[in-house]
Amino acid sequence: MSKRCDVCDKGPQFGNNVSHAHNVTKRRWNPNLHKMRVNLKGSVKTLKVCTHCLKAGKVSKVL
Repeated sequence: MSKRCDVCDKGPQFGNNVSHAHNVTKRRWNPNLHKMRVNLKGSVKTLKVCTHCLKAGKVSKVL
């Protein structure tokens, strides 16, 4: 499953863990995604939506 928001296309960001001894290992930060049933152009679709888009009101949930 892709870790990408279907609305804003936000995906994982990459960086490093840096310990106190400055040992560096790779890591990634995944977006906070939720599967939602959403009204999209008059039809109901299931999308993966990040919480930033939900809070901003870019999608309307189906209850």
